Amino acid sequence: MNEDISMLKEISDRLIDGTSLDFKRYLFPKIDWRNRFVCLKGAKGTGKTTILRQYMKEQFGLSESVYYLSFDHLWFTNHSALDLVDTLYKNGVTHLFIDEVHHLEHWNTVIKNIYDFYSDLKVAYSGSSILRMDNREGDMSRRQVCYDLKGLSFREFLSFEGIKSMDPVPLKELLVRHREIAAEITRGLRIVGLFAKYNEYGYYPFYKESPSGYYQRIIECVNKVIESDLPIVEDVTPATIRKTKRMLAVLAESCPQQPNMKALYRELETDRNQGLKMLDVLERAELVSLLKTEKDKLKSMSAPEKIYCDNGNLMRALVPRADVGTLRETFFVNQLRAAGHTVSSPAQGDFLVDGEWLFEVGGKGKTFDQIKDLPKSYIACDDVEIGVGNKIPLWMFGFLY
Repeated sequence: MNEDISMLKEISDRLIDGTSLDFKRYLFPKIDWRNRFVCLKGAKGTGKTTILRQYMKEQFGLSESVYYLSFDHLWFTNHSALDLVDTLYKNGVTHLFIDEVHHLEHWNTVIKNIYDFYSDLKVAYSGSSILRMDNREGDMSRRQVCYDLKGLSFREFLSFEGIKSMDPVPLKELLVRHREIAAEITRGLRIVGLFAKYNEYGYYPFYKESPSGYYQRIIECVNKVIESDLPIVEDVTPATIRKTKRMLAVLAESCPQQPNMKALYRELETDRNQGLKMLDVLERAELVSLLKTEKDKLKSMSAPEKIYCDNGNLMRALVPRADVGTLRETFFVNQLRAAGHTVSSPAQGDFLVDGEWLFEVGGKGKTFDQIKDLPKSYIACDDVEIGVGNKIPLWMFGFLY
């Protein structure tokens, strides 16, 4: 192989060798790496790159038949990715791990070509959570298995900090056995204080890299998603990019009140259709979370009932004096959805989960007044270690994944 490609291998080996195996994200054991093509999506900063490198190191070490490539490397600005893959394949490479795939022009066609032309080559790749896998050039939705990586749960945060390691608790079990489970978890721990730390800085794994600059790093990730990633995967104008950033700022300040969408569209000097498309992009980028009623949740072009920031750390970065009640609700929605549950806006109460369980979220003094006598109703209450009856500590919903 030529010197350029040898340089890429040196970079690959150096990165893999420096990857720690001490902590693995919840998604790591769920990925079926036996599939020919594996796609790993997720918000920027959640750890997709680390998962790829950890698997490489654990399974292959520094094998000559395995390559790690990042398509945001300058090398790909004047070299063909397909030519590189062809050369690597002819020289015995059997596994490719590709990062930042969306930075390559016509990335989806390139991935499909690799799939079609090299039938015994295994590929795992990561890309932005904005990516659509079902309606773009070179459709790959039926040719691969796709996984979506979320930020750290409270359970993972405790493990990441070396405080306590436990398996996830399914929601149905949590609702029935929360007192027993809470007693086991809290033994020897001041869980309320740890939960406060998680809500302050524990969602994105990169908090350990620069604790003092954590919120600034979040803002940089937001800007990169909107200013750089969005134009790569969507046909948008600079004006739309500016409006999308402005929309996020306005929504973060007003969460989670029912938005006056007409007023918002006027302020942004846009129309309803364009406004809903910007909302869709912000949700796909995992910057906001849109809540609809049960009736409207299947309608792709309907205004949401409530809008939240995707997670509490993001909200704190965007709104330094974030409302504590909103932060509680944001945590609840984030953790339930990350665990695979549907959350909608009910006629009574704060949230309807999976169309079955009704929740109110609040402080330790929260009562059942608003959902009194309603079946399968619960309170997720903050600032308590162990609940009672249908009052469950809010922190426990961070153990779902």
